[in-house]
Amino acid sequence: MFSDAAQFLLRTLFDLAACAFFLRFWMQWARVPFHNPFAQFIVRVTDFAVKPLRRLLPGWFGLDWASLLPFFIAELLMVLSVHWVMGYPFTVAGGSVIPGFLLLALASSLRLVLYLLMGFIVLQAILSWINPFSPLAPVFYALARPVLAPFQKIVPAMGGIDLSPLAALIVVQLLLIAPVSGLERYARGLVW
Repeated sequence: MFSDAAQFLLRTLFDLAACAFFLRFWMQWARVPFHNPFAQFIVRVTDFAVKPLRRLLPGWFGLDWASLLPFFIAELLMVLSVHWVMGYPFTVAGGSVIPGFLLLALASSLRLVLYLLMGFIVLQAILSWINPFSPLAPVFYALARPVLAPFQKIVPAMGGIDLSPLAALIVVQLLLIAPVSGLERYARGLVW
């Protein structure tokens, strides 16, 4: 019972930190306006790690590596701490399990990214139906636009209703089921 509670707390804390770092990366990549309270909150929460890393990791290929690295590290720490709470024998396993844990962290990172993208799509769709003039509507529109834009070219609107969010959610769910779950199973095989 203690183990389950500890795992839940560790997953929640590390995933929240990872979400903040990924949001900072995604907002820069998607060109979200940073003059809103939501974006300013994300910047302030992540500045402690991103600002020092920017001196060491410049942006390459238009990507903010100083935000992506702490995102992955948070997920790696989550995977390691959850396995530690579960009683994983780190001392006996040795260094041969390091690739497995790195792949588990990668799978966990991909899963979290896909869940966040699903959240962006759902929030953008709800805001567009309920209150398209909300101050947060441009933020969630910009967050969901990179995912929805390819589907909006393929899936036509029917009767004035945009079905591209539904198509995008189906594809994201398929990505969660096939490649991400497969990577996680493979990584677990390397660890156990």
